Amino acid sequence: MKTAAIFYQREGYDTSGKRIMGRQAAGEGFLKALARYGSAESLYCFTPNHTEFEEFQRQVHPWLTRKQRIKWIPNLPALREVGTLYKPDVQINRLAWARRYTELGTYSLCGITHTLASQEAMAIVGDLLIAPIQPWDALICTSIAAKTTIEQLLETWADYLEQRLGSRPPVTINLPVIPLGVDCDTFPQGQTAKDIRHQLRQQWGIEPDDLVVLFVGRLIFHAKAHPLPLYLAIERAAQATNKKVHLIQAGWFEDQQQELMFKQCAALFCPSANPIFIDSRQPQLRQNIWTIGSVADIFISLADNIQETFGLTPIEAMAAGLPVVVADWNGYRETVRHEVDGLRIPTLMSPPGCGLDFAASYYTNSLNYSTYIGHVSLMTAVDVDACTQALTTLFTQPELRQRLGENGRQRARSTYDWRGIIAAYENLWQDLAEKRTQAATSASGMAEIPHPLCDDPCRQYAHYPTQVLSPDQMLSLGSMATPESLQRLRHIGMTNFGANMRSPTAIIEQVLATIAQEGCLTVEAILNRYAGSDSEARTYLSRTLVYLVKFDSLRLAKATPNKNNTT
Repeated sequence: MKTAAIFYQREGYDTSGKRIMGRQAAGEGFLKALARYGSAESLYCFTPNHTEFEEFQRQVHPWLTRKQRIKWIPNLPALREVGTLYKPDVQINRLAWARRYTELGTYSLCGITHTLASQEAMAIVGDLLIAPIQPWDALICTSIAAKTTIEQLLETWADYLEQRLGSRPPVTINLPVIPLGVDCDTFPQGQTAKDIRHQLRQQWGIEPDDLVVLFVGRLIFHAKAHPLPLYLAIERAAQATNKKVHLIQAGWFEDQQQELMFKQCAALFCPSANPIFIDSRQPQLRQNIWTIGSVADIFISLADNIQETFGLTPIEAMAAGLPVVVADWNGYRETVRHEVDGLRIPTLMSPPGCGLDFAASYYTNSLNYSTYIGHVSLMTAVDVDACTQALTTLFTQPELRQRLGENGRQRARSTYDWRGIIAAYENLWQDLAEKRTQAATSASGMAEIPHPLCDDPCRQYAHYPTQVLSPDQMLSLGSMATPESLQRLRHIGMTNFGANMRSPTAIIEQVLATIAQEGCLTVEAILNRYAGSDSEARTYLSRTLVYLVKFDSLRLAKATPNKNNTT
C-alpha cells in the first residue's frame, strides 16, 4: 500500500505551544500535507489511546480536501491492514523490538531524522545495528548531510562492535533522502504580496526604498545561529552602500537573558540597521509567519550549529520569492544553489581532536546538551567578509535580488512542494511493502524470544518456583470454588486485579462446573475443551488456572485421571 499509519502523539505535530521547535513545525507541515495530498482512500492513525485518536481527527479534519475515512489503528498487530507505521523521529528501534512480539513480516517501520547531535539520538541510531531492523524498514534522511552523519555513526559503532566481539553487524536499514517540504500555495504571491508589503511597511515605518533583511527562526545563540556575524556583516554592508537597512528577526527567545543579549549585541555591533524583533508565536502569525516575508528584500540564515540537519526556513524563504543568504552548512548546502537561488557563505570548523574534551564532559553529564552544542558552535566560524560582500552585492543590485528570488520560487515549487514530497513518501512506502512481500517466507512466524532483555517472565523466571504448570498436572476443586467465594474475589480490587487479562467469567464457571462433576481434570484436557487451538485463548486460560490455584479455587490433585479426562 502507498500509505502508512501515523504514529500520533500531538506534541510531535503541534506548533501551538510556547516552545515551537523545528521538528514540530516539520511534523505539522507533513501531517497537513498528507491530509491534503495523500492518494490513499483512508488516513490511518496509530495510537493506543482513543482520546489521542479523537485529537488526531480534530487536527486533520480542517485539512482534508476530499472525502477520506479516518481510521484508528489501536495496536501493533492491527497494522497488518496498513502495512507501514510512520513515526516522526528516529525512534524506530523500540518499535522494531515490539514487532518481534508479533509476526516479523506484518508491517514496515519508517522514521525520519531531525536533530542528530544529542546523546539520545545517537544512542538510538547506534542501536539500529543490533535492533531487529528489517530490509523493509526505512529511516528517512532529510538531507545528504543527515545521511552522512548516520552512516558515519553506524560505521564507527560497527568498528567498535567488531573489535569487541569479533563480528561486524550488517546495516540493513534503508536510508532514503527525502527533504522536508513547503506548501507553496500558502505563500503570498502577486498583488496580495504587494498589498501586504505596502501595509506592513507603513505600519513599521519602513520607506519604500529602504532595504529589509529577514531572519526567521529561534532566537537562541547557542542552538541555532550566533547573531554576531550577521550583525557585523549587515553593519559593514550598510555603511559600504549607505543604504537604510531594517533587520527583522522573527522567532522567539528561549529566555529573558537571550533577549537581552540579542538586543544589546544588535545595538552595539549593528547600529546602522533598525532592529525589529517579532514574536512568531503571535496568534496572527502562527498560521503563516511568511506574511512578513512580503516586507523583506533578502532572507538570511547563518546557521552554525551541529543540531541543524536540514534547515526549512531557507526553502520557505525561496517559496516566498526572496533571495537567500545562508551559511554553507549541513542541509543548506543542498537546498540553496550558490549564485542561482542565493549566496552561500563559507564556514570554518576546528579540526578533529579539538572537541573531544567537550564530548567527554557531555557524555558524563558535566555539560548539559545546550552548553555542549554552544561550545561547539563557538568552534564554528562563518566568513564575515564573504557575508559582507554578499549583502553589499544584493543591496546594490535589485535585478540580481529579483532573479535569485524568482529562481528560488521555481525551485521551491518544483523540488520542495509538499505535493511532490508526499508522492516520494508514498513511493517509499510502496517500495517497503514490495520488499516485505518478497521476504514473506523468511519473515513469517514470531521469534521464540522476541527481546532477550524483556522476555516472557514465565520463561525468564521459570527457575524461581517449585514447579511450572504442565499439561499432565491434575486439577481439582479447592475450598474457594463456591459461587459465594468467587463472587467475593471478584469484588475485591487486589483479588480481581488483571481480570481482563484472564479468561472470562463464563469460561471459569464452566471449568469449575466440569471439574466438580468429574472430580479432576488434566491441564491439557481443560485447555483442549475450553480454548481449543486458539493460542491466545490457551494463554489466557493457562494463567487463569494458576490464578484459581492461587486463591484456592483449584488445587493440584494427586488422583489418577480417568481415560476420558486426558483429551
